[in-house]
Amino acid sequence: MYARDTASQSLGMTIEAIAPGYARMSMPVRGDMLNGHQTCHGGFIFALADSAFAFACNSHNHVTVGAGCTIDYLSPGREGDLLSATAVEQTLAGKSGIYDVKVVNQDGRTIALFRGKSHRIGGDVIPA
Repeated sequence: MYARDTASQSLGMTIEAIAPGYARMSMPVRGDMLNGHQTCHGGFIFALADSAFAFACNSHNHVTVGAGCTIDYLSPGREGDLLSATAVEQTLAGKSGIYDVKVVNQDGRTIALFRGKSHRIGGDVIPA
């Protein structure tokens, strides 16, 4: 799935770890990701959290999409920061799941908290 994810790749995201119901990704904050306040634009933080969510909910090898999400921004990201997003499955029942994602910087400071709802649509991520 990552090989086809040019959006995550273009933002410099890498997968650090993946397991069933779990994914951890990182992304360096570049100068072209800064907003008018010279902090990381929330859209880039959201993209990192959303990508970690996507890899966690597809980690069971069932094609799964996002059905909704929320994000709370708690602290700014700065140029040069290495942000890490850890997505953890909270529940999976039938075709629906709930995942929590915590975004931190290299010092462990919490940048954002994201909660995503997933919906399995059918098929395998990696065909048999």
